[in-house]
Amino acid sequence: MPDKAAVIAALDAIRDPKSGQGLVAAGLAQGLTVAPTPEGLRAGFVMEVAPRDTALYAPVRDAAEAALKAIPGMARVSVVLTAETAPATRPARTASLSPQAVEQTRAKAPVPTDRPAHVRRVLAVASGKGGVGKSTVAVNLAAALAARGLSVGLLDADVYGPSLPTMLGVSGKPEYRDDRMEPHQAHGLKVMSVGLLTGANDAMVWRGPMASQALTQMLTQTRWGTEEQPLDVLVVDLPPGTGDVQLTLIQKTPLDGAVIVSTPQEVALADARRAHTLFQKVRVPTLGLIENMSGDVFGRGGAEAEAGRLGVPYLGDLPLDAALRQAGDAGRPLVSAEPDGPVAQRFALIAARLADVLGV
Repeated sequence: MPDKAAVIAALDAIRDPKSGQGLVAAGLAQGLTVAPTPEGLRAGFVMEVAPRDTALYAPVRDAAEAALKAIPGMARVSVVLTAETAPATRPARTASLSPQAVEQTRAKAPVPTDRPAHVRRVLAVASGKGGVGKSTVAVNLAAALAARGLSVGLLDADVYGPSLPTMLGVSGKPEYRDDRMEPHQAHGLKVMSVGLLTGANDAMVWRGPMASQALTQMLTQTRWGTEEQPLDVLVVDLPPGTGDVQLTLIQKTPLDGAVIVSTPQEVALADARRAHTLFQKVRVPTLGLIENMSGDVFGRGGAEAEAGRLGVPYLGDLPLDAALRQAGDAGRPLVSAEPDGPVAQRFALIAARLADVLGV
């Protein structure tokens, strides 16, 4: 079994195109992890570079990945290239300043930049709680919007648990062209996921800033549309909760609205309320609640009642349906596999309501 010294030697044999040093010596192999697994050794690290240097370092990432895979006994490799963001400016000392000057030196909340290039609308699909089928809803909702003749992109922002590659049957790293990543095409959708940048079984052992940077790279450096053929809607599948990734998305792009997915139980609805509160605080409209897994097992009607309490639209319910799960496992949205089925028709109705609100 090779050891960490062998991994470092392999990486230092690859030169940083700027400094001429090996990758480890140049400090480019951040978070380098070398650990045994039942199949063999696992190694991985993250390369953080300036956004303008992503094309320069894409071949370096590929070379590093190839060098690690060539080490005898190496079973799994993960090399992630991500673009760094500028560090926040530290305010000057304020002990002797007036209250007005102190207020001026305090850090201000980031102002959202423009939408990703050539994207008309950005729609977030959120949930306060995991396990409510949010990604299943996001995939089929995107497919239903595409079935209306819209140009639709789907961004998997759940960086710790990316599921869209499996649910859409896509794999392989995206190609770089003119400093931008080309999204995968599947079932009429343009797709990007951190699961396409890493190994299928790799755990994303990232702190919040690293996860935020990965989202920023996928959001801003993917060629979602062109001037001649802009993207009508970018659907963003958010991770559960109200943490760093949600805030990063809100800070990086104006959201045209959010859809919150919940099951009928109170334990899920309580977290849905928190998600709605987050969007209220950052002035992102909640376009509606969707009740997923509605039926005898989990009950029904909880999300509709909650929507009434919150004063937001109720978009409809989706049953706990084995075909919906089977289609996701097979890598094809049920909306595409059975477009005339009852579940697909429910998604079509929700998509029509959202398209009308979004003006697309």
